[in-house]
Amino acid sequence: MSEVKILLAEKEMPTRWYNIQADMTELPDPPLHPATKKPIGPEDLKPIFPMGLIMQEVSRERWIEIPEEVQKILRLWRPSPLYRARRLEKALDTPARIFYKYEGVSPAGSHKLNTAAAQAYYNKVEGVKRLATETGAGQWGIALSQACNFFGLKCTVYMVKVSYNQKPYRKSVMEIFGSNVIPSPSNLTESGRKILAENPESPGSLGIAISEAVEDAARHEDTNYSLGSVLNHVCLHQTVIGLETKEQMAKAGYYPDVVIGCCGGGSNFAGFAFPFAHDKLTQDAKVRLVAVEPISCPTLTRGLYEYDYGDVAGLAPIVKMYTLGAAFMPPGIHAGGLRYHGDSPLLSKLVRDGVVEAIALGQTSVFGGAVQFARCEGIIPAPESAHAVQAAIQEAVAAREAGEARTILFNMSGHGLLDLPSYDLYMAGKLEDYPLPEEDLRAALEKLPKI
Repeated sequence: MSEVKILLAEKEMPTRWYNIQADMTELPDPPLHPATKKPIGPEDLKPIFPMGLIMQEVSRERWIEIPEEVQKILRLWRPSPLYRARRLEKALDTPARIFYKYEGVSPAGSHKLNTAAAQAYYNKVEGVKRLATETGAGQWGIALSQACNFFGLKCTVYMVKVSYNQKPYRKSVMEIFGSNVIPSPSNLTESGRKILAENPESPGSLGIAISEAVEDAARHEDTNYSLGSVLNHVCLHQTVIGLETKEQMAKAGYYPDVVIGCCGGGSNFAGFAFPFAHDKLTQDAKVRLVAVEPISCPTLTRGLYEYDYGDVAGLAPIVKMYTLGAAFMPPGIHAGGLRYHGDSPLLSKLVRDGVVEAIALGQTSVFGGAVQFARCEGIIPAPESAHAVQAAIQEAVAAREAGEARTILFNMSGHGLLDLPSYDLYMAGKLEDYPLPEEDLRAALEKLPKI
């Protein structure tokens, strides 16, 4: 079996999702109702989520069957390929073996369609007519637009304004699939109007866009809310990535020493790493799991592990997670999908417990690594995915300096063919790093809810 490209037969695509809650000795603290600050139950979530997803959110069943209707969509591109980056290894003169899973082959160009297809299906079977959502860089908006089109649902996307302007072609793709795309903050919701009244030039944030989408869903009986990251059921759906990768690595005859993924809300990293975290939790495997985030939005590396609102307006549940504060306004970096103020409660708990480690990188080094990777391997990474690329390069350099033939595995969660304006700025020397000032962090954290 070639180590260069490892494919699985279609029948080897996972037919079950892996639920890490079954193997965690201690689960995250329960989410709280934003009004009462008491633990929420299934009935509290019914106004915005279908019961099928609510039950997955709280399930401790290790394996959950993927509905056949969802499998049919996943088979459009799954199994996705695993590659060995031999040309990059040679360029770095490293004894390390570098493997990467490539999720950019999906119709959406990223991993996001893995959960979008599932969420659209569960809403469809419960009679929902429209989904409202937010999107940062636009990858999630594209994925949900496609999934809603596949299942005959309408879709409204509140796109963070800075990304709406930076990435116009992602908006075009969403509209091709029938979605209504609105720059956020907008004047269509109370939460959006409040933000614009305070700052008419607000660049927006995922926290603001979430508020608008949740408000939209809550106000329309035929509409539910859909989230592309953070929540337990989203992480669950993404585990098809890691499950496939474990099979592919076994066929190649290797097991990773380190597993790397970029991290914003956590779904990409969770889907890739949780099946390997299973090995750590149940078999004491020595594999390192590394989540990579931007220095401008260093949730896991500089945030607090506290209860916080999931959105700016305080409409979404309050969850225990690493957070920079819901009031945090990240700078307009080009990895728009990594600009969320919090992280998945499941991932946050694993970081807190030492199962997962986290690092933060600046966007100039990230784009430098992405260009080096593209010139070696021929694939242009999305700015978000480029964080994992640069972390893998750093691991390979460290292996060279230590003389260790370690096996490095990372997730290329999406391609960057709709992010070329960002690459233009990098090539022209016009990108800057935005390390988060300590005073800005303190100011945002002062506004955490008192629990």
